[in-house]
Amino acid sequence: MTWTPHATVAVIVEDQNGRFLMVEELSGGRVVFNQPAGHIEENEAILDAVRRETLEETGWEVDPAYFLGVYTYRAPANGVTYYRFCYSARAVRHVTNKLDDGIIAAHWLDLEEIRDLGDKLRSPLVLECIEDYRNGRRFPLEVIVDAQT
Repeated sequence: MTWTPHATVAVIVEDQNGRFLMVEELSGGRVVFNQPAGHIEENEAILDAVRRETLEETGWEVDPAYFLGVYTYRAPANGVTYYRFCYSARAVRHVTNKLDDGIIAAHWLDLEEIRDLGDKLRSPLVLECIEDYRNGRRFPLEVIVDAQT
C-alpha cells in the first residue's frame, strides 16, 4: 500500500477587533468550523494556494504576512495524514459572497467564540494554530522554499 499524505494550507486572518476569519462548512455530513483552508493543487505555489483558498471559502482577498509552521494530523475518520502549512495573512478586501460548494458561510469570531465551538471545530489544529499565532509564532515567508514561485 502506498502512503499518500495530503498537502494543505490554512490561513489565520485577524481583524483590528481581535476576531478571526472562520469558515462554516459541511464535512462528512456535519457542520464544522475551520480557518480558510484546503489542498495545494498540482503545480500551484503554496502562497498562491493561501490566497486562492481564502478567496474561494470566504470571499476575502488576503496578503500573506508570516509562516506559522507545518502541522501534521491523521484524521480518525479516514486515516489520511494531512500536512498543514499554516500562514497568517492580512485581509485586503471583501470581493464576493459567492463561496465554494460545501461552504455555508464565512464568519468573524473572537477567540472565546471559537473555543466555545468545541467539537464543531474541524480538527484540533484549528485552535492550535490560532493559539500559536496569538503566542507570537511568526516566521518570515522566505523560510519555505517553493520551486513553484
